[in-house]
Amino acid sequence: MKLIDITMMLNEQTPPWPGDEPYRYGLTWTMEDTGSVNVGNISMSNHTGTHVDAPFHYDNDGKKIAELPPERFIGEALVVNMEGKQVVAASDLQEYDLADVSKVIVQSNSWKDRTQFPQDYTVLGDDLGPFLKENGINLIGVDTPSVDPETSKELAAHHSLYANDVLILEGLLLDEVQPGNYELIAFPLKMEEADGSPVRAMLRKHD
Repeated sequence: MKLIDITMMLNEQTPPWPGDEPYRYGLTWTMEDTGSVNVGNISMSNHTGTHVDAPFHYDNDGKKIAELPPERFIGEALVVNMEGKQVVAASDLQEYDLADVSKVIVQSNSWKDRTQFPQDYTVLGDDLGPFLKENGINLIGVDTPSVDPETSKELAAHHSLYANDVLILEGLLLDEVQPGNYELIAFPLKMEEADGSPVRAMLRKHD
């Protein structure tokens, strides 16, 4: 079994959303303190690096991360290359066979330097939600910080996907991934009140 890690590294160079809580790791106790173990702690936004959005992120009445069924985060996925596009719309996916997959992963390669938050990146069109639902897709993944522009307040893509029960996985690292069919594995943490969660995202290539 070959796993392809598509998760961003979390360290102090991982850029947060502008103005949001950055990633920090520290030692609460050292081996010198305890005589036996190091014990660490982390501080970060739930939306740093590779992460899942819970509906509560953009709807006060939406489900929180622990309420989402874990089976939604594993399944057959199609990686599609959309390099060079500013907006990925439903028309861009019409040529693909989605019959045997439940996840779509959009590879834009528009976030080049992962130590800096990008000034511009590929986003998703607000017509994707209905199209994905019609084709049995329940999760979409992107290699950008968000499916909407940084400055958007309407969050049109988020709400289109939400209205059609399509979950959102952001911040994937797809530089070395070839387009095609894989199994996606990307479980969030079981945090009762959280609006999102970091994940360790993997693709498994079929033989």
